[in-house]
Amino acid sequence: MSELLLNLVRPLGVPWPARGLAARAQAIVRPLIFPALILLVWQGAGSFRLVDPVLLPTPTRVLGALYEMLVSGFLNPHLAISFQRVLLGFAGGVAVAVLVGALTGYSRFWRSIIDPTLHALRTIPGLAWIPMFILWLGIDESSKVVLIAKAAFFPTYLNFMSGIARADRKLIEVGEVYRLRGARLVTRVLLPYSLPFLFVGLRQSMGVAWLVVVAAELMGASSGIGYVLLDGEMTGRAQIVMACMIVFALCGKTTDFILARLAHRVLRWQDTADRE
Repeated sequence: MSELLLNLVRPLGVPWPARGLAARAQAIVRPLIFPALILLVWQGAGSFRLVDPVLLPTPTRVLGALYEMLVSGFLNPHLAISFQRVLLGFAGGVAVAVLVGALTGYSRFWRSIIDPTLHALRTIPGLAWIPMFILWLGIDESSKVVLIAKAAFFPTYLNFMSGIARADRKLIEVGEVYRLRGARLVTRVLLPYSLPFLFVGLRQSMGVAWLVVVAAELMGASSGIGYVLLDGEMTGRAQIVMACMIVFALCGKTTDFILARLAHRVLRWQDTADRE
């Protein structure tokens, strides 16, 4: 029976292992097509002097500057401190967001008290907090980490709270039929239902953390990728600025990929369209 099914779904003339390898190759190549086109257009514009190479250096100059910073070891400590700030801020903000989101999502009473104030605080621009954090915490690492944590808090809080608050009433009723109450109802029904929302919030929070670390490293920092970017801007080295932008993009994509794979593994019980 299994052999018959395999013959039905297997394309004629294409061995099954080869088809699997081709699918994997396509999965690797496809995301690289659009960046490759951007690089070709960018290189062509610089080579033919369609743009000022001082303001927009060619990809070869930018990648050359990035390579030099990596080989010389100049970039490594700055990258390490930026990662440290992002991860500490992300962890702190997400931990508080999960606790507060669980409370306000589960209890209408606490949601009516806490949620309106948090929404009001969310509308305050992140840059407006910088002077206060400097006054309260100084210009050392604490103010930078707290600024990142504050930014990372809201995406996770909003998604996790919404996931719990909007749990399907029918699922809750089924749980109550099976005498699930309190903590058992939360762990068996509400938490599994809200996990997809939580992972969406975590990925958004990580992205925001990488965005905010640049502003955090402008707060009197003497290290970090944001500091190197600012130094490149102050000294008129556009290739350094763009190399730092590439580093931020790669770091953000890497951490997002890790969270996406973690979500895929944790939520493997889901039967969704993106799962094969």
